[in-house]
Amino acid sequence: MDSDDPRIPLLGHRRGNRLRRVAGKLCNLESWKRRLPITIWLPNYSLECLFRDAIAGITVGLTSIPQGIAYAMVAGLPPQVGLYSSIFPGFVYVFLGSCKDVTVGPTAILAALLAKYVAYSQDFAYLASFLSGCIILLLGVLQLGFLLDFISKPVISGFTTAAALQISASQLKSLFCIAGSSGDTFIHALVNFFKNIKTAQLWDSVLGASSIVFLLLLKRLTLGNSLEKVCQYVVRARNALLVFAASILAYFLHRHGSTPFTLTGKIEGGLPHFGLPPFSTVVNNQTLSFTDMVAVFGPEGLVIPLVAILESIAIAKAFEGGAVDAGQELVALGACGVLGAAARCMPATGSFTRTALNHACGVLTPAGSFFKACLVLLAVTLLADAFYFIPRAALAGIIMVAMMSIIDFSIVRILWMNSKCELGVWAATVCVGACAGLELGIAAGAGADLLRALARAARPLLRASTHVSINNTTVRVVLPARLQWCGGARAARRLRALAASAPLLLLDATHLHHIDLNVAEEIISVILDLEKQGHKIILWNFNAKHQQLFEQLNPTMRERFYTGISIEQEVLGMEPTGQAIIPETISTNL
Repeated sequence: MDSDDPRIPLLGHRRGNRLRRVAGKLCNLESWKRRLPITIWLPNYSLECLFRDAIAGITVGLTSIPQGIAYAMVAGLPPQVGLYSSIFPGFVYVFLGSCKDVTVGPTAILAALLAKYVAYSQDFAYLASFLSGCIILLLGVLQLGFLLDFISKPVISGFTTAAALQISASQLKSLFCIAGSSGDTFIHALVNFFKNIKTAQLWDSVLGASSIVFLLLLKRLTLGNSLEKVCQYVVRARNALLVFAASILAYFLHRHGSTPFTLTGKIEGGLPHFGLPPFSTVVNNQTLSFTDMVAVFGPEGLVIPLVAILESIAIAKAFEGGAVDAGQELVALGACGVLGAAARCMPATGSFTRTALNHACGVLTPAGSFFKACLVLLAVTLLADAFYFIPRAALAGIIMVAMMSIIDFSIVRILWMNSKCELGVWAATVCVGACAGLELGIAAGAGADLLRALARAARPLLRASTHVSINNTTVRVVLPARLQWCGGARAARRLRALAASAPLLLLDATHLHHIDLNVAEEIISVILDLEKQGHKIILWNFNAKHQQLFEQLNPTMRERFYTGISIEQEVLGMEPTGQAIIPETISTNL
C-alpha cells in the first residue's frame, strides 16, 4: 500500500503542517507577550509589589553607585560611564527581562576584559557594548542559547577564578597608591606591585586595608533577634556605608587643608550624549575606521559577549531555578547592550552580587531594576559633585572584597576526588588566564575540554566479566552507549585481547544507542577472525537498527543475534534460574 494513502497514519508531520505550526507560534499573542514580559506582570501589579520593588531597587542602587564607579575605573573609563551603565540597561531590562531577581549593569570581569581596548580609546568601550549586544541579540532571536552548554563548569569556574585574581591584583595599585601600571594579567600586576612597592603611600594603604577589614567584619555582623532586620539592611548597604564614611572623612580633612588620600576627582554629571555608537576613532593622531576597530578587537573580542551571556544566564538559573527563558534573557541582554551603547555605556550583564542583594530584599518583579536605575540617575545628575571626595583606596577595597566572594577553590577538592581530568581543565583555565590573559584562559580551557572529550571518545569504556559454568567459559563484554569512529581500532584490539581467555565471547549491546559505520566494520572483522580461530561470538540485545547495519555490511551476521531478557540456558550453559559456578568476575575498563 502506498505511503501517501490517507488511510495510513503518518508518524511525522508534513512540511506544510510544520510551517503552519511555526507561523502560529510567531503570530500567537502569548508568544508576543513572552517577548515583552512587562505585558505579563504589569497588569497584575499591586501596591505591595510597588513597595517591595522600591525597597529592593533603592538598596541595590546604593550598592550600584560605588561599584559602578569602581568598575569604570577598572576598565580605564571615566567614573560616570559606570553609572550610566547601571541606569540605561536597567531601564531596558524592565521591559524585556524575564527574571525578577536579575539586575543588569557593569561587572568586574567585563571591565577587566575591556581595559586592554580602552587603553587605545574610550570609544572602544561603547563599540564593544554595541557589537556584543548585536551578537547576543542575534543568538537570542535565533534561539541559539544551547551553544553555551558546550562550556563546562570547570571552564566557567576556572575563568571566574582567574578573572577574580587578576582584578584583585590590578587593584593593588589603587589600594596602596603605588606608581607604575596596574598590569594586564595577574602575574604582570604582581610584578609591577613588588617592583614599585617603595612608592606606596602610607595613608592610602591604611585606608585601603581598613576598608577591607571594615567590609569583612560588617559582612559577618550579627546582633540580637530584635535588631535582626536592622542588621540585615546594614550588611546589605555596607559598600554604600563605606563610601559615605570615607568621603566624609576625606571632605573634612580637605576642609582643614589636608588631602592624604588619592581621590576619585571630578565626575561629569548630567545625562550622557545620546547618539549612534562610535564607528571610528582617533588613536595617536591616526583615524581608525570601523573595520580597523573591529580588527583591534579580533577573535579575542568574542570573549566579551560570551562572558556576558555566561554571567547573566548562570545567575538567572541560580536564582530562578529551571524556569529561565534563556532565549528571552539573551534578547533582553542584547537589547541592553545595543541601546546602552547609544547612551555611552560600557558592556553590561547580570551581576551576582547585586542580584543576590536584590533577591534578599524580596523583589517581586523586574520593576526593581527601574527603581535602581532611577536612584543612580538621581545620583549622577544631582549629586555628581559629592563623588569628588570618594577615596580610590576605598573603592579598591570594595572591589577586592567582592572578588573574594567569587573565587572558587572548593571545586578543586571535588574535582580531585571525582575527576582529575576535569581538574586539569580547571587548572589550565586558571593558569593560562592568570599568566597570559583572560581571553586566552577561556580558550585554553575550552580547548582542554575538547581534547578531553576526544580522548574519551577514542577510549570507549568496555566492561568485561568472565563467567565460568560446567559447559564453558564466557567473556561478556558490555558495550557503552556510544561507539564512535575514533575509538573503533582500540575497541577492536581490546575485543581480540578479551577473547583470548575464553572460547565464547558475548557482546552485550543493551546500553548501546549509537555506533559509527567504521566501528561496526571493525567489530565484524574481529568476529570473522576469531571464528576462524575456533571462537564462538554472540551478539546480544542489539536493536533493530544496529542489526540491520551489521547485516548490510555482512549478511552472515544475522545468525549471531540473540534478543531477550536472558540467554543463560540456551547459550551460556547455565540453569534457567541463572545460577552458575562463577569463580571470578573481572571488570575491565578500556
